[in-house]
This record gives sequence, structure tokens and C-alpha cells, in this order.
Amino acid sequence: MLDFGQLRCFAAVAEELHFGRAAARLNMTQPPLSRQIQVLERVLDVQLLDRTSRSVRLTAAGRSFLPEAVRILRLAETATHVTRQVAAGRAGVLKLGFTAASAYDFLPRLVIACRGAMPDVTLSLREMVTKDQVEAILSGQIDAGLIRPPVNHPELDAERALAEPLVAALPEDHPLVFRTGLTLDDLADEAFIGYAPHEASYFHNLLIGLFSGASVQPRIVQQLTQIHSILGLVRAGIGIALVPAAAERLRFEGVAFRPLDLAQPRPAELHLAWRRGCDVPLLTHLRRLLHELP
Repeated sequence: MLDFGQLRCFAAVAEELHFGRAAARLNMTQPPLSRQIQVLERVLDVQLLDRTSRSVRLTAAGRSFLPEAVRILRLAETATHVTRQVAAGRAGVLKLGFTAASAYDFLPRLVIACRGAMPDVTLSLREMVTKDQVEAILSGQIDAGLIRPPVNHPELDAERALAEPLVAALPEDHPLVFRTGLTLDDLADEAFIGYAPHEASYFHNLLIGLFSGASVQPRIVQQLTQIHSILGLVRAGIGIALVPAAAERLRFEGVAFRPLDLAQPRPAELHLAWRRGCDVPLLTHLRRLLHELP
């Protein structure tokens, strides 16, 4: 069988065409270098070098074999480097799920940070609702997911990746646009666009809890799933809504966003979840980057 040591010795002699220089290049003496070449020729059953006391020349077989030997050595070096990089969490593919709303602001910042800190890492991104992400993590389709809490599964671990404010989304000509310091009491008599209780259960339950805590009964006229759809109805004057502050990044025409004075300033949370005992080294680096994001 071919041996990498034999290939290195042959390549060095073939490139130097001098046993002394090749031995110095490989930091070895000439006798073991000559033996390695002889063993390689026996393995291949061909003569690779014409040797005289004054010169070394490649045979036709040697000239044909040299580029193949160099290619094999480079492939081995590349494989070794890549394997070590993956083991150290500096290279490879990280399969990450995310919710649609996280793509407004948080996900782009995370991707930029990953590309800067881990340039040899490929992010394979999949937009999925929280329920589908949990199933994908458990089945191994993705390594981790940016999901909405709570994470109540015995096979999953999670940590908070983001906590952001909620803002009021209003038609740009709505009277409340000109008010400062809006509270939930200010919204009590307004037509309200809420979130679907099943398809958007996180935001539905979050808002119900906030209104209940403020002793306010919202007048809900529509319930939708996606934030951009909610903003479309706000623009049409159907009602007002509460959305994550990142939704302002959408710059939705005809919609004004105003801050809310809430008892909990940053109630909208996003968590990173992964399978317990996951041995993907890249995940450790991703978690570190989460804590370093501005």
C-alpha cells in the first residue's frame, strides 16, 4: 500500500532532482530517504527515478506519477486541516432554524457576526415556526433553532438569545401617533389586530398576559399569524397592533410605530434551542457569539 511518507520522499526528490537537497528539505539523512523511494518503487512495481552518481532523473513513469503524488498529499493536508477546524468549531456547516420575525433584525446581526468570527463556517438557514423547529432539532434536520419560549421538552436545552420591546403599530394618521408615553390603557378602546391563538401562540399568549396584568380588555377585530400581514391591516386602518420593535426595520409605508410604557420593558423573547448532549463544536462558538452581539 502507498504510504504518505513514501509519497513525500518521492515528491521531494522529484522536485529537487538531488537526494542531498531533498533529504535536507525533509530534515532526514539520505539513506532512509533512498530506502523510502525503493520501497515505493517495489509497491508500484515500476522504476520512478534514474539514478547515477552524478544525477537524478525522472523516468516516464516518474513524470506521470509526480502530479498524482502531489495531488494525494495536498488532499491529505486539506482533509487534515478541515477535520481539525471542524473539531475545533472553526469550520463546517451549522444548520440553524429561525422564525420569520427574527429575520427583521436579530438574524442578520448574528449572521454578520458569524461570518466575521468564523469565516470558514457555512450557515444553512431554514425559516420555520417554533413547533417545526423543535421537531427538526429532535430529528437532526437542524443543529439549533431560534425559537419563541417556553422550551418544555426533556431532550432540549435553551438559553435566551434576545429580549426586545413591544411597540404600538398605528395608521400614520391615527390620533395616538401624536401622543407620547403610550400605555396599554390608551389602547383599551381601539380596534385591535391580534395574533392567532394556535399558529402564533407565543405572541397571542404574551399579549393576553400583558393586557390582563394591566386590567385592560382589548377589542380584537382580527387575529393573524404573520407580523407583515398584521402591519398590512394596520395600514388599511382596520385596527392597531403590538409588534416586536424589530418590525420597525420593515419600514412599512403608512404605518407609524410608537414606544410603549410597559411594566416589563422587553417582554418579547427569542431563545436558542438545541438537542441536549449535542456534540456539534460550532454550537459552542455560536452560543458565545450570542452573548457578544451588541
